[in-house]
Amino acid sequence: MKEADNKAVKKSPALRKLIKPAVLIIVGILIAFPLFSITYYTMVRTSTPEFCASCHEIQSAYNTWKTSTHVNNAQGFVADCMDCHLPAPHDTFNFFYQKTFHGIKDIFVHFVQDKYDRQKNLEIAYASFKNEQCMKCHRNLLYIPDKRGAMLAHRTVVYPRAGYEKKCVDCHRPLVHVPRQQYDYKQFS
Repeated sequence: MKEADNKAVKKSPALRKLIKPAVLIIVGILIAFPLFSITYYTMVRTSTPEFCASCHEIQSAYNTWKTSTHVNNAQGFVADCMDCHLPAPHDTFNFFYQKTFHGIKDIFVHFVQDKYDRQKNLEIAYASFKNEQCMKCHRNLLYIPDKRGAMLAHRTVVYPRAGYEKKCVDCHRPLVHVPRQQYDYKQFS
């Protein structure tokens, strides 16, 4: 009988060593899963063009975006606000940082700035654009068989010579945020 009691006593400390980590893992999951879910849900809900347009300063940008070829094209592709204005989501840390920074900046401007200067902010946005933002979607720029001039022009952007760097928006500036009387519809690629 004493031998059975000794085995039970010896198993008890090993069992205790397993219970503590198991409880910590379960508590960690119970805290982390809802926290992750709320964060993810918030990011998804605040990443839509409609959410961006809920701020009256952005409403005109939203309206001009809706009439552009970035929404209306034969390919059926729609480039949302964050596709152009934020880094790629797979660069997770930078994406969350930039999204948070832009959101806080927009809220600050909303409450502090007397008058929203659309043209000035448009210039700031164009100046801050990087070619990588455009090339997240426009990847096959060097093979355009029926448009040799465009293909050669894109080559100077993709492989620039030192001192001759260009931005995509240098040539393609009037594509998105330009007031139009009608929808701009791109039928052919």
